[in-house]
This record gives sequence, C-alpha cells and structure tokens, in this order.
Amino acid sequence: MKNLLSNLKIEIPSGIYIKDPETSDLGKRIIENSIILIEEIGFENFNFKKLGKLIGSNESSIYRYFESKHKLLVYLTSWYWGWIQYLLVIETYSISNPKEKLIKAIEVLARKAEKDNNFSHINEALLNLIVINENSKSYSTKEVDTENKEGFFKLYKEVVKRFAEIISNYNNNYKHPLTLASTIIEGILHQQFVKSHFKSLTNCDESTTTTSFFIELTLNVLSNEREK
Repeated sequence: MKNLLSNLKIEIPSGIYIKDPETSDLGKRIIENSIILIEEIGFENFNFKKLGKLIGSNESSIYRYFESKHKLLVYLTSWYWGWIQYLLVIETYSISNPKEKLIKAIEVLARKAEKDNNFSHINEALLNLIVINENSKSYSTKEVDTENKEGFFKLYKEVVKRFAEIISNYNNNYKHPLTLASTIIEGILHQQFVKSHFKSLTNCDESTTTTSFFIELTLNVLSNEREK
C-alpha cells in the first residue's frame, strides 16, 4: 500500500490550469509556496506578485500556469478533496462492518490533517487550514454553474458521493444520503472554523471534538430513521 501511495498522482480537472504545475519544478514551487502564503496572509491579500517575490520568479511566469488566483484556489481545494478521497478509500476499504466504516469515514473527514510525506511539495496540514478558511470562496462566485459544468468541482463531488454511499451502506432505507453527506462535510468545515474564531458559538473544544460531535449526530439521525 505504501508503494502504491508513493506513485499515485491526484488528477485535477485540466480546465482549472493552463499548464499542469506537476510537470515542472517551477509549477511545484508555485503550489508549495502558494499554500504557505495563502495560509499566512489569507486569500484576499494573496496575489501573484507576492507569490512571485516569494519564489524568486516573475509574476508573468505564474500566469503561464493559472489565469487567476481564483483558479489557483480551485486547484488547491480540488487537490485537497482528491487527497481526502484517497484517504477515505485506503482507510475504509478493509472495514466490512457498516457502522465501523461510517465512523472511520467521519474520522477521516473531521480529523486535523498532518503532512503526508507521499507529496513532498504539498503541506497538507496548511492546506487543511486553507480549506477550513477559504473553501467556500472557490465556488461562491457568479461563474460557479459554468465551472461546475466544466468539472471544476469533480473531486469534491466525488468525496460527497463516496461518503453518501457509506451512509447508505449503514442504512439503505435513509432517503437523503447525499443531503446528509454534503451537510456533514460542510458542517465539519464550519465547526472547525467556528471553533477557531467564534468559540462562544460552539460546544466543540478540546474535550468535545468536532469528530465526536459529528459521529454522534450522524448515528443518531440514521438510527432514528432505522426505528421508523
């Protein structure tokens, strides 16, 4: 399995970028340092001029890979969801018990990310923070419908659908698996954001984790449906 992971490549929809950053050293440095800079100063303050200065390259060289900082953010969030999908597959594939598989899936979705050495130029821990703080900005635009048709959010949608399948496997009578799956995934990000910035609005803390809350919530919803 480790050998498999070391060779895998997360396939990002080609329309997001002009030139695949994975094909060159400069492209990889653009991805690596954009994660560092966006996490440090926020997406609003981020631009290609600042990124170019950080990597010691002309701003124009970054535009050869991405036409805008929005497309770069979509690339980063897409990569994150592709990585999460791999983790969901790897960490749940050998679990046959539906309840245990559901709990493990929530743990994968909600836990604090750590750097994965299989992808040396991407700091998943920092990228996780970017997704918590900036993910909605990748799709909260006037172009969302067009970009959706072009497949920009394919990897995010695949995560939702995979999680929905795990929900249905636990309770195949539940009528809203996709709705529940997308609500939990977005809820996890929201609670992680609130926990960091609006502590008075959540009961999640060091003793009551986001993971434990969503495990309890999900099992209660699905168990109540089972009893009807």
